[in-house]
Amino acid sequence: MTGSSSVTAHRAQSPARILVAEDDVALRNLLIMSLRTRGYEVLAAEDGQAALEIFLSSPVDLVILDIMMPRRNGLEVLQEIRARSDVPVIMLTALGRPDDVVRGLEMGADDYIPKPFTFKEVEARVSAALRRFRWARERRAPGLLMGCGVRLDAASREVYVDDRPVHLTPTEFNLLYYLMSHKGEAVSKNEIFREVWGYDFAEGSNLVEVAVRRLRSKIENDPAHPTRIVTVRGFGYKFCPEESQ
Repeated sequence: MTGSSSVTAHRAQSPARILVAEDDVALRNLLIMSLRTRGYEVLAAEDGQAALEIFLSSPVDLVILDIMMPRRNGLEVLQEIRARSDVPVIMLTALGRPDDVVRGLEMGADDYIPKPFTFKEVEARVSAALRRFRWARERRAPGLLMGCGVRLDAASREVYVDDRPVHLTPTEFNLLYYLMSHKGEAVSKNEIFREVWGYDFAEGSNLVEVAVRRLRSKIENDPAHPTRIVTVRGFGYKFCPEESQ
């Protein structure tokens, strides 16, 4: 991944710069006004190709990305972004397209907002995502978290599985950190969502489920039969139950 930590460090004292990619002119302009009112610097794109060109030429701290756009759709742009950066990405999705939501989250989106939405909701999601990203990048907690062959260094943000380095996005890192901090304990989906994503959301369990699935694909020997992050049916998840018995 290139540029994410250096961009964050370079822009630490500047207003967060947000890229808004939305082909609906009226909605795009309202998003721009709303975010600028909150003190953010905003770059805007009317289609996916323009969004990718802006992203590649200008450092940004967060991307708001509509899925249904001309030239290149939001999922294609997300794939290109994730090949280069861990910058937070919030997807805008149309109602009635749950498959798009799941695909976006599995490809590395950090959050999603279904249309129609309120601008207060957008501002809350943006604030939480930026806070989450800074928390992961700037964490300097002492010591190591270890269990079931996983070693997480909270100070350096390094994760090793059976002594093999594993790259995690900031959201995945925060999720693993929280689960490992409660090693052997059953933690609910609502608790995970509130602590990792940083706000309350009725549909948050979907975000948690997809993020856990993505995290398992990186740290489990057999993601279809996980032994490190196990499901507590009807409740949530437990990290490394075997070593806690």
